[in-house]
Amino acid sequence: MAAVRPQALLRAVVSGARDLEAFALPQCCPGCGEPAEPERLLCATCFERIPALSFALCAHCLTRGREPVGCGRHPQAQVWPALVYDERAALLVHALKYGGRPGLADALAERLARALPAALAADLVTAVPLHPARQRERGYNQAWQLAVGLASRLGVPALEDVLVRVRHTPAQAQLDPERRRHNLAGAFRVREPQRYRERRVLIVDDVLTTGATLEACLVTLAGAGARTVGAVLAWAQ
Repeated sequence: MAAVRPQALLRAVVSGARDLEAFALPQCCPGCGEPAEPERLLCATCFERIPALSFALCAHCLTRGREPVGCGRHPQAQVWPALVYDERAALLVHALKYGGRPGLADALAERLARALPAALAADLVTAVPLHPARQRERGYNQAWQLAVGLASRLGVPALEDVLVRVRHTPAQAQLDPERRRHNLAGAFRVREPQRYRERRVLIVDDVLTTGATLEACLVTLAGAGARTVGAVLAWAQ
């Protein structure tokens, strides 16, 4: 019988404790204090009041400080954001990403699916990968959780290891756009490039800020011959 790793055991205990807490104690919406279901964190009213977006951005232009809306020059860098990153969206993203709440991804994937045009016609869905060390620390990749829920709604496969993060890059939050692009140069590779040639691959992430991370993934996969498009839960304008 294989030994159980301490980290895996701890994650299982914490997850079980959260499930028990959700069952035993009613959850209050952090946005308004009304009752809320654990799988959505917010009450239905606050959840639906997060402003929705229905247009594409250009990650290439965004990373260079140019107007990202309405660009037709970089079709492989098109990204569809679902929500404005307001205070309610921030609560959801923080809980999903840092609060050990991967169960939120399913309801959030539904909002993500609403933002995509019917004509998008993706062949498969994948996610911006975490470096293995960071994923071990967090226990899961929040972008992958969103990708699984989105793929289910689109009726297409979700493939986790399309892209691999080969370099553990420093945190992006305090870097300007140019340094972010430099930070991510060569950080990703395509695991089996021949599999994705001429296929429409939808790459999912949680939040779009400067666009550098998602653009690096789009460029890397497009370089392998894929037809790329991005989708993000929220745009931090």
